[in-house]
Amino acid sequence: MKSSNNKIHLISDGTIKYDGGSFFGQLPKVYWENFIKSDRWNRVNVGLNCLVVKTEQGNVLIDTGAGTKDRVMMKEKYGLSSSKLLTGLKEVGLSAKDIDFVLLTQLQFDHSGGCSKIDRSGQSISVFPKAKYVIQESGWDYAMNPGIRTKKYYNIKDFSCLENSGQLVLINGSEEILPGINVRKTDGYCTGHQIIEIESGGEKVVLTGDLMPTNFHIDPTCISAYDQYPEDTFTEKTDLINRALKEGSLLIFSHSIDQKAGYLEQINGSVILKPVNL
Repeated sequence: MKSSNNKIHLISDGTIKYDGGSFFGQLPKVYWENFIKSDRWNRVNVGLNCLVVKTEQGNVLIDTGAGTKDRVMMKEKYGLSSSKLLTGLKEVGLSAKDIDFVLLTQLQFDHSGGCSKIDRSGQSISVFPKAKYVIQESGWDYAMNPGIRTKKYYNIKDFSCLENSGQLVLINGSEEILPGINVRKTDGYCTGHQIIEIESGGEKVVLTGDLMPTNFHIDPTCISAYDQYPEDTFTEKTDLINRALKEGSLLIFSHSIDQKAGYLEQINGSVILKPVNL
């Protein structure tokens, strides 16, 4: 079975707003406000992008957005839009029951909230009943007992039900999940962070997760204040850029709204994005 048969669809769970200063880290507002505008609370609007990969071995969903739980509360705090994930699946001819694998770049709420929903008894249950959820073991361990600085970004009810339902698959390090679909552990942004590499139509496609959340974060020094290990992020991001230039990879950004994907080019010593529409 050839990995070139993997078919990719970019879908969205909507949008969310983050503090601009935190999102762009040490990059001064006088610079980033030239290409992205903030609201009166200094928040910038970003996407909750997910990928569907249709393969001969099953349907793969990469990241699940923020989901439907606590949406009203999250709307006030984060300007969260209505959830669009299941609508996006429907538009590519799938339902929640058709998903065989869910690969999560990490377990913070904006990437894993859509893993579960609340049933009539008030309990969290899996949204994708037959899927195997693939997560780094280190990321799972940390998410179950996060540190003081990051615990507000993890919601245990987003993912704890996966262990009870027998759907949880923990891995250690980089691994091929299906032919032509690999996870690469990068840490950096958070413990157990992983990016996803896909072979499709003879080219490599990379979902960058929060290692490079938007096209504005191509600059290796543009690292958000949310990162746990910014020096590791710098190293891993530099490696990703070098590999993308060498291999001609198509990068897909987890939080971009306008320029969601593109190829990197090096011109006069500067790395720039050649955007494409998916």
